[in-house]
Amino acid sequence: MTKTTNPNSLLGHLIELRRRLLNTVIAVLLVFISLAYFAADIYHLMASPLMAVLPAGASMIATDVAAPFFAPFKLTFIVALCLTVPYMLWQIWLFVAPALYKKEKHLVAPLIISSTVLFYCGIAFAYYIVFPIVFGFFTSVAPEGVTIATDISSYLDFVLKLFFAFGLSFEIPVAVLLLVWTGAVTRQQLTEKRPYFVVFAFIIGMLLTPPDVLSQVLLAVPMCLLYELGIWLSRFYVPVDSDQASSYEEK
Repeated sequence: MTKTTNPNSLLGHLIELRRRLLNTVIAVLLVFISLAYFAADIYHLMASPLMAVLPAGASMIATDVAAPFFAPFKLTFIVALCLTVPYMLWQIWLFVAPALYKKEKHLVAPLIISSTVLFYCGIAFAYYIVFPIVFGFFTSVAPEGVTIATDISSYLDFVLKLFFAFGLSFEIPVAVLLLVWTGAVTRQQLTEKRPYFVVFAFIIGMLLTPPDVLSQVLLAVPMCLLYELGIWLSRFYVPVDSDQASSYEEK
């Protein structure tokens, strides 16, 4: 006789978690394999903001022998991860949804969708707004007689760091909504702490962006605006309290 595992047991949850993780890994690998043929084109697209502002005759270089091969595939793998974010979140949702109450499902599902959209918006903002401004500024202030020749691996690390910083910072409205909904803070408290958040935003901009004022400002200002957006949207989320706990009994 085959012994079945209780899905509500610890072992059952671990098996379900393994299945969701395996599905996610397979999805990432499939997307990566599909994009691998276009790795060079993807890197060229990523390098376009810098190439557009380089002086005439200047180009990117590779100081490592293997960099021309590994850098495009590294970027392609990161792109595959980003493209499968919705599927990853869906797998997470399938794993945690059975443990949520009906009202929690109605609140969490929009947050998952909005967090995905905001993450992509952060990446798009960095690529279309920040990169042209930052790269244009850097190339314009180069001392006379200095030839600009950016290493492709260094450039990739630079843009990935900015993508992560802006993608993460655009999640601020979701974080604010979660804090208000769970009752950790109130809208009034968030409003009163606004000056502290402005300082915090510039500190984060200093830590997550290159050591230049322009990049820090381009990250800190959107963070402050998104903080205000989160405060405004939080009025539509009712905090969880003991009076509402009884309404969670029905799933």
